[in-house]
Amino acid sequence: MPTTLSHTAAALAERFGLSVRGDGERRVDGVATLARAGDAQLAFLANPRYRSQLADSGAAVVVMREEDAEGYAGTALIARDPYVAFAKIAALFDHRPAATAGIHPSVAIDPSAEISPDASIGPFVSIGPRSRVDAGASIGPGCVIGEDCIVGEGCELVARVTLVRRVRLGRRVLIHPGAVLGADGFGLAMEHGHWLKVPQLGGVAIGDDCEIGANTTIDRGALDDTVLEEDVRLDNQIQIGHNVRIGAHSAMAGCSAVAGSATIGRYCLIGGGAGVLGHLQVCDRVVITAMSLVTSSIREPGEYSSGTPLMDNRSWRRSAARFKQLDALAKQVGGRNKEPQ
Repeated sequence: MPTTLSHTAAALAERFGLSVRGDGERRVDGVATLARAGDAQLAFLANPRYRSQLADSGAAVVVMREEDAEGYAGTALIARDPYVAFAKIAALFDHRPAATAGIHPSVAIDPSAEISPDASIGPFVSIGPRSRVDAGASIGPGCVIGEDCIVGEGCELVARVTLVRRVRLGRRVLIHPGAVLGADGFGLAMEHGHWLKVPQLGGVAIGDDCEIGANTTIDRGALDDTVLEEDVRLDNQIQIGHNVRIGAHSAMAGCSAVAGSATIGRYCLIGGGAGVLGHLQVCDRVVITAMSLVTSSIREPGEYSSGTPLMDNRSWRRSAARFKQLDALAKQVGGRNKEPQ
């Protein structure tokens, strides 16, 4: 078991560039929510909807904005962005054992593959022809690395990750269990009433510091590569089609999908369950809210939504019936506007 770490409020403030209000000697050995924190834990207040929990919180230290600390009797760490500060502090308590360099005896490695002596290769891993695993990389149990793949320095494939073929990972890429990169893209052509499969001859290129969630799939390109630029963050169960390009620092929430040959700009946020149709372009700094469907290119930064808000079923059925009448109503209104005055 790892030794419990303990930090004073003053030490945390100095380390992360914060200021202290209250007792700088208060110690914390873990983190929790405002509602559940104990007297040796640190919590944070970033969302105004949780401000009512502050007075009754048992937290030893709370990270918050300066305006929220007015009148607070406990110990506070003042931050411009409490959520960012909390994320940095919480990382101190994220105890992960360091991977041990070496190759498990059960691993199957093609003779043409290159494995750094500083890499860690876990049990029941398979590494295919001409693939390379660089220094400090950690390949967890049950992973499959196919042909012509590169796993860059410091990457971590947690468990049961599959790199099918021609997948290149930059440095410090984190891939969670069950993800599949480099499978065939959905390329089909119709000939005489039957589907003809289009060969997928490209690959997948993942930039530095990307994170790919559990059971997410990224198809390889038909000719060019499918590309994630640096610091892209994908949640669980996301589908990225062939030849998609996602710009640096963009993030996508769970169950969203991007169809083939679409381009997503930099610093974009795509909500859960949202979809982007193929061959579209989304410019930089676009927010697409959850369950929205992007059916045309977006060329101006901003927040975009589609669909109807949740309502009780009876009201929704009534509204759905009225949707069907909109076309006829529009024609009636248009006809009246054309009548001579």
